[in-house]
Amino acid sequence: MKIFDRVLRRLVTKGQLTVFYADGRSVTVGSPDPDFPPLALRFLDKRVPLDIVKDPRLGMAEAYIDGRVAIEGGGIMEFVSMIRQNNAWENGKSIDAKGPVQRALKTVRRKLWKANHRSRSKANVAHHYDLSGALYALFLDRDRQYSCAYFPDAENEAGISLEQAQEDKKAHIAAKLYLKPGMKVLDIGCGWGGMALYLHKHFGVDVTGITLSEEQLKVARQRAIDAGVADHVRFELIDYRDIEGPFDRIVSVGMFEHVGTADYRVFYNKCRDLLTQDGVMLIHTIGRVDGPGITDLFTTKYIFPGGYIPALSEMVAGSEGTRLMITDVEVLRIHYGLTIRDWYKRTMAHKAEIVALYDERFFRLWTFYLAGAATVFEHGSMVNFQVQYVRDRRALPITRDYMIEAETALRGR
Repeated sequence: MKIFDRVLRRLVTKGQLTVFYADGRSVTVGSPDPDFPPLALRFLDKRVPLDIVKDPRLGMAEAYIDGRVAIEGGGIMEFVSMIRQNNAWENGKSIDAKGPVQRALKTVRRKLWKANHRSRSKANVAHHYDLSGALYALFLDRDRQYSCAYFPDAENEAGISLEQAQEDKKAHIAAKLYLKPGMKVLDIGCGWGGMALYLHKHFGVDVTGITLSEEQLKVARQRAIDAGVADHVRFELIDYRDIEGPFDRIVSVGMFEHVGTADYRVFYNKCRDLLTQDGVMLIHTIGRVDGPGITDLFTTKYIFPGGYIPALSEMVAGSEGTRLMITDVEVLRIHYGLTIRDWYKRTMAHKAEIVALYDERFFRLWTFYLAGAATVFEHGSMVNFQVQYVRDRRALPITRDYMIEAETALRGR
């Protein structure tokens, strides 16, 4: 507990946090701050401090999920926000332990998890994306866009709805693809089909969406049938390594995180082979701003087994030598934090339905995941990258004006 007290005093200086230990002792750290509500953690068994010291994120997560930690004065979002904001990336701080033992373990785990082999790719996807469709319907927008939305300002002072922000995201991405009617487009990791349907609707292109999620495939195919466009927008349950081209355009939103660093060269070589000579590809992915890292144990164990967030340097290194040329890079910094905050609010508003679908433990797990995800984009080392590639340097106009013009037209419809 003495070690834990020292860790607390290092982690929290702004805002007041009181911890009540299972033996009746308590400690208060930090100082009152108008930006933070005063919070209290109540540890309901004696192992909680040790579990957190051993692995801060996993230890706290499992104690909270198992109901061994109670939060008073706010919820898990308020608590994680306090910790993250006190230890913002810009200030050179980190909430993760960095002792020699932790560094050695991370090195081993990086080697073990750097590849996402075919044998486990489908199982990894199913672990997360084959959860009940009813769950996703409760907290996502109507189009079920399970990726970063696009907002006009960092505080969303305009009050843009999640639905509109997701429509604007699709327009932002579509504008970078430089689409023409009749083109053939491949959507790698198509989700529930929203992007593919959007591209066909607004540009008259034929789209093939591929996924490894059986649940997403069912929904996407039915949506195409319901829209009367199944002859132009089709969806397949297939690994990207097995799809055959050619395609004029490739778009991938939120799938690159599941490729695995060992397969980056495989991915880029495959995409180059799939593209026509004047083809264009746009990858939208979560990214690290602090260089290569390792997926934390909580995410690996409970959320995205086999997942890995790339650094931009890793994406560049992966595509070098494949004769794909990077033609545009954009970094979205605040947008995903705003997106996930909205998901969290909707999750909280539908607590009863989610508990009925699963149980209280799952609800605590899901809210911990969302709170951690939102705050790592607000104060941690995660952003979103949008990276555009071509095979031929003359495939696109030589200025970005075409993107702005196309996006303005789309958002005006």
